[in-house]
Amino acid sequence: MSAPLTVVVLAAGKGTRMRSGLPKVLHRVAGRPMIGHVLAAAAALEPVRTVVVLAPGMTEVEAELARSALAPAVAIQEPALGTGHALMAARERLAPEGRVLVLYGDTPLVTALTLRRLLVAVEEAGAAVGVLGMRPPDTTGYGRLAFGSQGLDAIVEERHADEALRRDGLCNAGIMVIDRARLGPLLDALEPKQPKNEYYLTDIVEHARTFGWRCTAIEGPWLEGVGVNSQAQLADAEALLQGRLRQAAMELGATLVAPETVFFSCDTVLAPGVEVGPYVVFGRDVEIAAGAQILSFCHLEGVRIGPGARIGPFARLRPGADIGEGARIGNFVEVKNARFEAGAKANHLSYIGDARVGARANIGAGTITCNYDGFGKHRTDLGERVFIGSNTSLVAPVTIGDGAIIGAGSTIDRDVPPDSLSIGRARQTDFPDGAARFRARRSRGST
Repeated sequence: MSAPLTVVVLAAGKGTRMRSGLPKVLHRVAGRPMIGHVLAAAAALEPVRTVVVLAPGMTEVEAELARSALAPAVAIQEPALGTGHALMAARERLAPEGRVLVLYGDTPLVTALTLRRLLVAVEEAGAAVGVLGMRPPDTTGYGRLAFGSQGLDAIVEERHADEALRRDGLCNAGIMVIDRARLGPLLDALEPKQPKNEYYLTDIVEHARTFGWRCTAIEGPWLEGVGVNSQAQLADAEALLQGRLRQAAMELGATLVAPETVFFSCDTVLAPGVEVGPYVVFGRDVEIAAGAQILSFCHLEGVRIGPGARIGPFARLRPGADIGEGARIGNFVEVKNARFEAGAKANHLSYIGDARVGARANIGAGTITCNYDGFGKHRTDLGERVFIGSNTSLVAPVTIGDGAIIGAGSTIDRDVPPDSLSIGRARQTDFPDGAARFRARRSRGST
């Protein structure tokens, strides 16, 4: 595509049907705000400029935009007088030439592949306007694309469409490409429509045809035009995107034992040969190397899993967990901001936070790193081949030297030298017949 591209994302809607204090476009789908998905698709097109149209006071959305790699400009629409008026609000911020791609902040499933197809179609046709069409399972409420001998003639509201157009016509997905050189006259031609006295962007197709300019359209996958206006539609979008992510993971060589039970984030990376059991949830920023196994009912977020590692079942890995090659994290083990080196094991019922666990170390059941003292977090460093007995508390900051053994039930609050056998517990005391005398005293006390 030779022409410079400006992307405009319309995101000024208040989203009252969401019934949420969170702005609509910040609701998450696969771990990312909806507008983040739209901006990611736009970024792949390498636009020369990106503009997001917001309503006054949308400070939370502006903060999210500041974190975007595109660093889009913000235009304010006030008052809210429809989609055509929203593009008018961005008019002064557009690049002076090329094409303008209009997207919506609440359509998170759109892809760069489809947008490129639309841009190419507009360029090849020399069109003033290009529109994305679709065929959703339920066409209720969508405008229809009406074609003539010269291409696209109009976008017709459903209530004004004849029976044949309602039945067979492509539905309008809302996404549009407009020639920048002809955008000014098209916007100037828009007039407010009743009953809301709003300017509708869809009317520019008819205006372009009146000026004698050609318009075109392509058909895209229907799910890419799915908009979100309610919590139910948000759940629908999540389900659709999860289906896409699961399919992509399997096509790239991951094994999903029960795909419909696995939930991905938009940035989850599974290498070929990874095996994922049922009911696994991937939060943001997870990378898993080839040959690793993630067993049932695990939750992972912000982690790296090395080749051949085995996780779960019922493991929770929190941000900063880094699991080395062949390491084992077992059932009901929680790991946070900790590195497990090659072959290290924590197989049962443990919490390991802010720590290094050396190669081939073994952590017994019930072990915890006491990493927080009420004021700050402290590190625990376990050397290679360390053996930690069951039910041990490691009070950070503390270092356990290579090859050391810690006796079960210990509380360790000082550094342990390499190859030391260390025990930190009270001496056991036995009282002969003590249990019988205890029961006798209790029995007398109860009469």
